[in-house]
Amino acid sequence: MLSGFFMSSNNLNYMNDLGYVETKSMKFHEPLKLQSGSQISEYTLVYETYGELNATRSNAVLVCHALNASHHVAGEYEGQPNSLGWWNNMVGPKKPLDTDKFFVVGINNLGSCFGSTGPMHKNFITGKLYGANFPLVTVEDWVHSQARLANAIGIEKFAAIIGGSLGGMQALAWSMLYPDKLGFCLVIASTSTLSAQNIAFNDVARQAILSDPDFHNGDFYSHKVVPKRGLQVARMIGHITYLSDNEMAKKFGRDTKEQSYKFDYGIDFEIESYLRYTAEKFSEYFDANTYLLMTKALDYFDPARNFEGDLSKALSITQAEFLLISFTTDWRFPPERSKEIVEALMKNDRKVTYSEIKTSHGHDAFLKNNFHYMSVIRAYFEKIWLKINKKFLKSKNYYYAQRENCWN
Repeated sequence: MLSGFFMSSNNLNYMNDLGYVETKSMKFHEPLKLQSGSQISEYTLVYETYGELNATRSNAVLVCHALNASHHVAGEYEGQPNSLGWWNNMVGPKKPLDTDKFFVVGINNLGSCFGSTGPMHKNFITGKLYGANFPLVTVEDWVHSQARLANAIGIEKFAAIIGGSLGGMQALAWSMLYPDKLGFCLVIASTSTLSAQNIAFNDVARQAILSDPDFHNGDFYSHKVVPKRGLQVARMIGHITYLSDNEMAKKFGRDTKEQSYKFDYGIDFEIESYLRYTAEKFSEYFDANTYLLMTKALDYFDPARNFEGDLSKALSITQAEFLLISFTTDWRFPPERSKEIVEALMKNDRKVTYSEIKTSHGHDAFLKNNFHYMSVIRAYFEKIWLKINKKFLKSKNYYYAQRENCWN
C-alpha cells in the first residue's frame, strides 16, 4: 500500500468530481429463481459506471449499496443540482476509490424504488403493479442478479467488491457465492448476521408502515396515497440507530426550539425537529414496500445458517483477500461483529486486514470523511491497483521508484 497520496478530507466531496453521469439499464428475460422458491420472470436492473475498463478487463470494482442508497454512487446528473451520488466522497478521480485507475460499477438492487424492477413496477405476467406482491428477495438473490449484469457487460472477475452496512453483506456474500469472481472483498461497518436487537428495530419499523391506514395492504398506489406516517416513524427509528449518543449530544444536546416548554406533544427539542424533518424528506422519495422487503433481507442474511452456525465453515470456500473496517461508536454493527468475520477468515488462513476507526459518527461513519478511514481505503485500493498491474509496473521499474512509499 502507498502512503503520501492523501488529500485533505475537507476537500474530498468536491475535488476532481466525475461531473455529469448517466444511468444505464439492462433488461433480463431469463427468470431469476429466488431463495424463497419464487421467481421473477422478467426484470430490469439500472446501473452506473465510472472510469474506464482497461484492456484486460481486470480493473472493475463493484460498489454494493446500503438500504437507503442506490446505483448512483458518485457524480451528479445534468440539470439536477444537489444530485451528488451517495458515496461521492469515496469514488472519483484521485479519491480513495480512484476512477482514473478503476472502472467502478454501481447496481440498483431488485426491489428498490430507484429504477430496478421493484414493487412500484408492473409484473410482466399479470400486467399489474407488483405492490406488496413483489416477492421477498435476499442478499444472495441480489448477488445472483448482480453477477448476471456483470457477465452481460463483459466483466468476468471484479478486482474488488466493496460495500458498507447492507452493502457489506452483499460483498461478503459475493466472496462465498462466486469465490473465483473477485480478487478483494471490502466489508465496511457490516456483519455476518443481525443481532436480535437489530431484528427488533427492523420489525418495529415495519409495523409502523404496516399499521398505517394509508398502507392498504401494500396496494396504496391504486388508492393514490402514500403511508407517510408509517414511513416517517420507520425512518426515525432507523436514523436513531445510525447515530451515536455522543454525536447526537454534540449536535443537539437538550437544546429546545423555544426558551420554554410548550407542555404538549409537539416539538420542544431540536432533536425532535431534526428527526421529523429528515423523516418527512424520506417519506417523499422512498417506497414503503421497498422499505419492508429490504429490512427483511437484512434480517434473513445468515451465511452460517446452513453450516450449523459455524461462520468459519461458511467462509471456507472464499478465495479473496479481505479488508474489514468497523467504527468505534457504531452500536448497530459494532466492531465485535467485524472481528467475528476476521476470526472466521483467519481460521481459514485467508489474507485479511482489519481496521477499527475511532469516530463519533456511529454507523453513519462509513459515509463520512474521516481521515484515517479514507486513508485506509485509499491505501488498500492502491495495493489492489499494484497487484493487477504488477507485470506492467515491473517493466516500468515502478516498484523501485515507489519503494520508499510502500507499506508491506
